Amino acid sequence: MSTRGGQQQGRHGGQGQADEPPRRSKRKSRKGEGKPLEAPAPPPPADTRAQRVLYIGCEGESTEPDYLNYLNERFGDGSLTGGRRFRIQPVYAKNGLTPARAVAKVQEKAAEDEAWALFDRDQHHDIPEALDLAAEKGTEVCFSHPSFDLWLLLHFQAFGGSRGGDSKDVVEALRQADPAFKNFDKRNDKSVKDGRRAALKDKESTAVRHARSMVAQCEYGRCRVKSTRKDRYQWPGVPERPDPLIPHSGHADDCPVLDRDPSTDVWRLLVSLEIVDA
Repeated sequence: MSTRGGQQQGRHGGQGQADEPPRRSKRKSRKGEGKPLEAPAPPPPADTRAQRVLYIGCEGESTEPDYLNYLNERFGDGSLTGGRRFRIQPVYAKNGLTPARAVAKVQEKAAEDEAWALFDRDQHHDIPEALDLAAEKGTEVCFSHPSFDLWLLLHFQAFGGSRGGDSKDVVEALRQADPAFKNFDKRNDKSVKDGRRAALKDKESTAVRHARSMVAQCEYGRCRVKSTRKDRYQWPGVPERPDPLIPHSGHADDCPVLDRDPSTDVWRLLVSLEIVDA
């Protein structure tokens, strides 16, 4: 019963409830309450074909970076390597780098990522320093004697004979090997683009075979092309597939690097990226 003038109100009014203790709402129990907390299960990987990232220091400012970008464009998406994707980040400088500077610069840029360095014999005097610096931090080295141009030439033909660090004969042979390279190293044009990339296409296995055959011709006598495998490189992802191998050069450990004339280790990079199976 209600009264006028704001006296006793209905059951849910405020004043008429002074002599009645407020009721507490029942606390609903929560499912699983009292159990120890557990970390949620990690989500499944969005892509089991994880991308491999490589920083590669280049002595040259044109030829090597162009070639590495060609590898990115042709093979990086994994469509031709069984789904194993990669991205190469060339590290270089205007007017080039000495071998030791190429190693130091790529180590700085790569941080925790994979680091490689490409450099030539040419007439450099800091190659021993570059090799020591690379060994200290596990940087992979692809050394070419007399020059990286030899690696391009091997896509078309085999090559042999000591050059003492002079790349003149290599360049001349490359110009004659394919019309796309007829003006290579003329007017400072050492690029690897357009028609030159097309000329290299599908010749990667040939280049690797020719490069490996040169190991057996090493004058040191203890170098064996069969010695081409080492521990697998570890990088995040791809839990269902073993990591690719980074092969040895095949040269004996005590074979003087500067005496490996002619030679090139660039083939190791392509095998490691699984562009070529060797």
